[in-house]
Amino acid sequence: MAISRGQLVKELEPGLNALFGLEYKRYENQHAEIYATESSDRAFEEEVMLSGFANAAVKPEGSGVTFDNAQETYTARYTMETIALAFAITEEAIEDNLYDRLASRYTKALARSMANTKQIKAVNPLINGLPQTASFTSGDGSGLFATNHPTIAGTVSNTLTTQADLNETSLEQSLIDVAAMTDERGLKIAARGMKLVVPPANQFNAERLLKSQGRVGTADNDINAVKSLGMVPQGYVVNNFLTDTDSWYLITDVPNGMKYFERTPIKTAMEGDFDTGNVRYKARERYRFGVSDYRGIYGVQGA
Repeated sequence: MAISRGQLVKELEPGLNALFGLEYKRYENQHAEIYATESSDRAFEEEVMLSGFANAAVKPEGSGVTFDNAQETYTARYTMETIALAFAITEEAIEDNLYDRLASRYTKALARSMANTKQIKAVNPLINGLPQTASFTSGDGSGLFATNHPTIAGTVSNTLTTQADLNETSLEQSLIDVAAMTDERGLKIAARGMKLVVPPANQFNAERLLKSQGRVGTADNDINAVKSLGMVPQGYVVNNFLTDTDSWYLITDVPNGMKYFERTPIKTAMEGDFDTGNVRYKARERYRFGVSDYRGIYGVQGA
């Protein structure tokens, strides 16, 4: 359905002082703080987790060496989604508009909607991967954040055993858990928490926890161990699209974690309809957010 003069009555009358409602600032590309960006030229991308070998065994004198097998364990698939939005304006509305070029104004609104959609899609894995929801799964079939990701050698955890709000104790425990992560064969991987991602309601906790010289909320004259040890070296970022106000996340230095595949960058197009004279405008892009190695992120629901 096209935008007609009936929907733009005030813009067709003299005496209008201002048009407002489309000039708000917007949060730009917050997904880039969480995801590594890669390009794609396929309908879907697949990334396969490989297992290495277990610990070496002692070889008694005169005995044969022990052989081990490497294998594929699971596959993470990114199926591209097409995101699109369009609007149309009648020929008469364009002709009679007194104050502004309608196309320019509403094309900006179209871009705003597309950008907002991308940020919402970017946080869906984080929100829906939390233990109480677990509707977004990693390639191994477990919820993105779980204490029992299955491996050949046992299980791996990338969330707290008991969910907790962001505080000194829970942050320290998460850093301990990340450092204890193992690969598919149970070998230590020397992982480290690099960046804290929080919703707006948690930014004040994050500021105190990462920047205070002393321990937070105590009368003790103890140092802030997280700051003193240089833990979380990239600090924290606020993501305004996270809807769970108690949730918080640690991006680790494990490679091939959270990924954003861009299949087709945003494109805009316009065309006129010969019969009606209406002009149509469209924006379209293709991409997918997801995760390959769940060790690349540690997430907590909050109490």
